[in-house]
Amino acid sequence: MLQTLSVVIPTRNEAALIDRFLASLPEAIELVVVDASDDETPAIIERIRPQNTRIIRSSAGIAEAREIGAAAASGEWLIFSDADVYFAPGYFERFIRYRDADAVYGPKYATPDYSWYSSVFVAGQHLAHRLGFPAASGSNMAVRRQVLGAVGGFRCDLPVNEDSELFLRLAHRGHRVCFAPDLAVYSLDDRRLKRGAARKLLHSITRCALIALGMRIPLPQRLLRHDWGYWGARQ
Repeated sequence: MLQTLSVVIPTRNEAALIDRFLASLPEAIELVVVDASDDETPAIIERIRPQNTRIIRSSAGIAEAREIGAAAASGEWLIFSDADVYFAPGYFERFIRYRDADAVYGPKYATPDYSWYSSVFVAGQHLAHRLGFPAASGSNMAVRRQVLGAVGGFRCDLPVNEDSELFLRLAHRGHRVCFAPDLAVYSLDDRRLKRGAARKLLHSITRCALIALGMRIPLPQRLLRHDWGYWGARQ
């Protein structure tokens, strides 16, 4: 099944981490990188993984970058991730267990310094999924190509939470979305959490609640088209 999988990642100045991400990827998996770096990230990728890899240079926002990568990938399944994580051993071999789904997402674990955050986040994913609200992370989610096209792809007008919005929309439209606890990724860097883990968690919960609500009743779209200071907090 490995030949039917494509991994799509947006990158921007990930030279310090990208080698560890690449090391967790089997050679048989196609990798599509949409890169906006001004460091050595693309050169490192070309050196370490010259085969079965495509690098597209673009300064697009994250949602559009995922769309660009999806359009360029050839796999039946599109696995979306980020360069600051690595896949758990056996991840891709276990993926076959979910081949009957339309979309799959798994947990993302922080480094040991933020184990409490991992516990809260993953428990929240389990609970939200049981309630019918998939809480997907853009670091660890997969969609069938034809299903992604059928729902219109990512919302490129969203500066953040484009990942959660897609999976909430998939579930809302009746597609089979699976939560896969055995398909985990692990963070290589907690720089976002170091700037305020509780704030980040609250930000995500609030925005995702509004996204889900907006699929049922009309809401002003300006509530979602602003990042609420998310990117500023990462500087």
